[in-house]
Amino acid sequence: MEQRKLGTQGLMVSAQGLGCMGMSDFYGTRDEAESIATIHRALDLGVNFLDTSDAYGPFTNEELVGKAIKGRRERVIVATKFGILRDKPVTGGGWAPVIGINGRPEYVRACCEASLSRLGIDCIDLYYQHRVDPEVPIEDTVGAMAELVREGKVRYLGLSEASVQNIRRAHAVHPISALQNEYSLWTRDPEDAVLPLLRELGIGLVPYSPLGRGFLTGTLKSPADFAADDYRRNSPRFQGENFTKNLELVDLIRKMAERKGITPGQLALAWVLAQGEDIVPIPGTKHRKYLEENVAACAVVISDEEMREITAALPAGVASGERYPESMMKLLNR
Repeated sequence: MEQRKLGTQGLMVSAQGLGCMGMSDFYGTRDEAESIATIHRALDLGVNFLDTSDAYGPFTNEELVGKAIKGRRERVIVATKFGILRDKPVTGGGWAPVIGINGRPEYVRACCEASLSRLGIDCIDLYYQHRVDPEVPIEDTVGAMAELVREGKVRYLGLSEASVQNIRRAHAVHPISALQNEYSLWTRDPEDAVLPLLRELGIGLVPYSPLGRGFLTGTLKSPADFAADDYRRNSPRFQGENFTKNLELVDLIRKMAERKGITPGQLALAWVLAQGEDIVPIPGTKHRKYLEENVAACAVVISDEEMREITAALPAGVASGERYPESMMKLLNR
């Protein structure tokens, strides 16, 4: 698979990564054996960039990734995150609610040590601040992260959903290699100010949810498709009239994809990949068949004419509904 460079410090990763969150959290049923098989298949296909976080589970996703990469460490670029605080899972099932953010230096170090243990590795390749703590100067948080680099416990640093101001301030403390943000055909927010700044500073963009949390694959037909504990039941874009309106967008994608002989999801991923060599999407899946479909998108070529057609049909801001519930929107650093 093609390799792409994130940042100016030399971090090279596969052009498409694998988001592992859904293997342990948020999206209904879990199957550890199939999830591990999916990670192994990803490595066989040349996808070496695995994304997790201590918040996923919480904690259990790092443990799962650790099991999957045991004996395969030299083939993997491991990215994980710290900073989101979650409560215990809801009694009787369901996902654990987010209760806050912590960017204090001592917390950064403690989280790193714990993640290393759960992952079963001695160095994290890419360590992100998952959300910016408004109560802690970002210089203090990134300063603590930089100490971990100097100690050899972390190789490269990243941020997630950080504002333009905080990206610049953080980068002045230590080079930031990647910013992880939601970015897709229906979430174009980074294009206004964030992406131009990243290119000014030489920072790569790692889009999460490049398939719109599954919506852009065209496989979702009704909110009833979701399990009782599926996070999307609480997401505005997947509710009521918003769901219905967004289905119309997916129909446009489906029609364009059919003309190319590919799936809607492959068109959506190919569009993200075509936005720049400094962009590495991390579509999430917990099934090998969907992984293989996603990887095949790397071979899809979108012509200039097709790109204009897609942009005209799905302009920025076209999606109906906020991308997170109100409580989660408040955690974004904008």
